[in-house]
Amino acid sequence: MFGKTPAVTLWLIAVIAAPIAAVPPASSAPRGMQDQQAASAVARQLGTIKTIRGTTITLTTDNGKDIDVQIADTTRIVSVEPGSKDLKAAVVLAFKDLQVGDRILVRGQASPDEKSLAAVGVIAMKHTDLEAKKQHERDDWQKRGIGGLVSAVDPAAGTVIVGVGSATTKTNVTIAITKSTVVRRYASDSVKFDDAKSATVDQIKPGDQIRARGTRSADGTAFTAEEIVAGSFRNIDGPITAVDPAASTVSVMDAITKRPIVVKITAESQVRKLPPEMAQRIALRLKASAGGDAVATPGSAGPGANGASASSAPPAGSRPGGGNPGGPGGQGGRTPDFQQLLARLPAASIADLQKGDVVMIVSTQGATPGDATAISVVGGVELLLTASARGAREMLSPWSLGGGDAGGGGEGNP
Repeated sequence: MFGKTPAVTLWLIAVIAAPIAAVPPASSAPRGMQDQQAASAVARQLGTIKTIRGTTITLTTDNGKDIDVQIADTTRIVSVEPGSKDLKAAVVLAFKDLQVGDRILVRGQASPDEKSLAAVGVIAMKHTDLEAKKQHERDDWQKRGIGGLVSAVDPAAGTVIVGVGSATTKTNVTIAITKSTVVRRYASDSVKFDDAKSATVDQIKPGDQIRARGTRSADGTAFTAEEIVAGSFRNIDGPITAVDPAASTVSVMDAITKRPIVVKITAESQVRKLPPEMAQRIALRLKASAGGDAVATPGSAGPGANGASASSAPPAGSRPGGGNPGGPGGQGGRTPDFQQLLARLPAASIADLQKGDVVMIVSTQGATPGDATAISVVGGVELLLTASARGAREMLSPWSLGGGDAGGGGEGNP
């Protein structure tokens, strides 16, 4: 699914920083000499096991580099459970118990070129334990999560007001952020939750999308957050003017901004294409539920687009896809049905998109207005946008942040 989460990485670093001495050095040299050697030679590397060959582990570090870790008979290897606060409950492992996908922190002697490390101690979190923890977190985000569009922020009071639900059932919820609340912000030009960075309340702005996990009040108007993930996203819809498979990009004439946008499609981007019959059924439903909304064509921003403000963030009715923080639920409305329909469709790719196709895209808010990285791409939507551009945009989730299936079948993350 996904190789790591910020919570796991931060926790493992915290565990290592304090009680690393609990993993004793293999050397039998006097303590004073060991301390002198440690001061001058100890290196640490944190990452995921890529391969194991003989007594050599290829470790992919969290900065993306591969390093060879040499394991000796005297190397001390222990395993800890995800969520542990120290090494008191660490279990001694044999080298043969390590597997590809395990997360480890290695302590030892680095080579002069820093491409290899002679391990003295290894602290491991087993891949199976990590997956179990991630599943638990996904379930918890589903049960105790809310999400929506930020309408107001009060950094001094530590509160954020969020519109939760669809356009017809939206409720304003006041989210309280305490000193213990973990706050992260989605990285620009990235669709990976792993890339979310630690943030502060004052970095959250009106127009942002936010997902929070915590406890909601009985009347549903207040929420105390344990964890928050926020980000700026944009809706793009219009005809494709060019496809570049080599660069994995499509150029779209955006109906909202009236400007061309080059959209990068990555391995994490969710791409689907609606069959004509399905598009027609959804369009009829949208047209019937639009009520007083004027009918908008793909070439017009339509009511509710609100010019630039609509392009800077997705509508409040958007519901996340399945997965870790990306999985907390929106509230009611049309969106869940559409997400379930998308989840059942076979995955598409850039090869299935052609010049002239009308698409709806949710993307990251890139560093430059003319470029974006796709989170979700849905083709075959011309009838939907013609029936109700606003309604169609509200159905497309901006929160399948890790890619994968919108309905929970993939690796969607906050």
